[in-house]
Amino acid sequence: MELYIHIPFCVRKCAYCDFLSAPADESRIEQYVEALEKQLVEQAASFSEEKITSVFIGGGTPSILRNHQLERMLTAVRNYFKLSSDVEITVEVNPGTITAEKAKIMVEGGVNRVSIGLQSANNKELQLLGRIHDFSQFLRSYELLRKAGLKNVNVDLMSALPGQTVESYEKTLKKVLQLHPEHISAYSLMIEEGTPFFEQYAEDERLRAAGEEPKLLPSEESERLMYEMTGDLLCSHGYERYEISNYARAGYACKHNIGYWTGEHYLGLGLGAASYINGVRFTNTRILSEYLAGDFGRRDENILSKNDRMAEFFYLGLRMTKGIQKADFFKRFGFHPTQIYGQVLSELIEQGLLVDSGSGYYLSEYGVDVSNQVLYRFLL
Repeated sequence: MELYIHIPFCVRKCAYCDFLSAPADESRIEQYVEALEKQLVEQAASFSEEKITSVFIGGGTPSILRNHQLERMLTAVRNYFKLSSDVEITVEVNPGTITAEKAKIMVEGGVNRVSIGLQSANNKELQLLGRIHDFSQFLRSYELLRKAGLKNVNVDLMSALPGQTVESYEKTLKKVLQLHPEHISAYSLMIEEGTPFFEQYAEDERLRAAGEEPKLLPSEESERLMYEMTGDLLCSHGYERYEISNYARAGYACKHNIGYWTGEHYLGLGLGAASYINGVRFTNTRILSEYLAGDFGRRDENILSKNDRMAEFFYLGLRMTKGIQKADFFKRFGFHPTQIYGQVLSELIEQGLLVDSGSGYYLSEYGVDVSNQVLYRFLL
């Protein structure tokens, strides 16, 4: 089983972000950590026989926590949950919120993987995104993590930003490659409803989706070139793309992500965190006052039907470049994939979007380019 812990606080909310996060004062953060520890203890007792294979502390900005708060949380995870001997423990951090002492606390607390949100090496692009750091602050934070002994670091990048050119994105990629991180996550910007970016760029997004020329966002052609450049450049530097947007050096693919894409059970702790246990999906309350009062009851509980679980097997599994195995599908559901998705599979293979390897299926290069259109075909 995997464990996710949500820290819903940040220094300042970015203009593109639709995650459950917001700034908060010190007293509120301290109250939250206390409530989080209570939920952690309660849930650990309920899953005392489960072995935790990965822990992911995300946000928000987990590195906004004070040293004693971070240490307290990591200690609670080790003390109350049964961790596997090769457990992967990841903490998301933002540049400018890391100190030498905080990095040391993470390493001593068992953290063996850090994901740092750079997004861009161009300071003008960072400012437009609403990030609190510049590239020099990222470099200092990266160096502090390395000096503390972190040997598995992911760098988050974003492409298709407002005003971004293919050339400026290439410079970001090359600057990051000079640092030799073990993992790189490269995502195209999504314009999400409810964000300041939606108010600014929704019309541009509509134009681009319709194949027309946007005014402020990069064109569809530029976005495609950025995407192709990411794969070409990273693969030429020894990174393997193991998922649509994730690249890793040999042995450094993210266990937590792979578990999610292959249907592993996961338990979510913290405000609004989602869980998936024994075919049931549920969340925690998204109302902070309720959570701080100790209301850890399940919300939005949904028992997935067999059709739902079969659809997710394909929808999530095909995100990975190695795809899915026919034997795994049969073992889990008692059917051959063609018995359920025969027509869909035939059409996608005929269209050159999907490849039948004999033992399984995976997206073709063209299929990866239009992955969302392909994957939605499996949602019954």
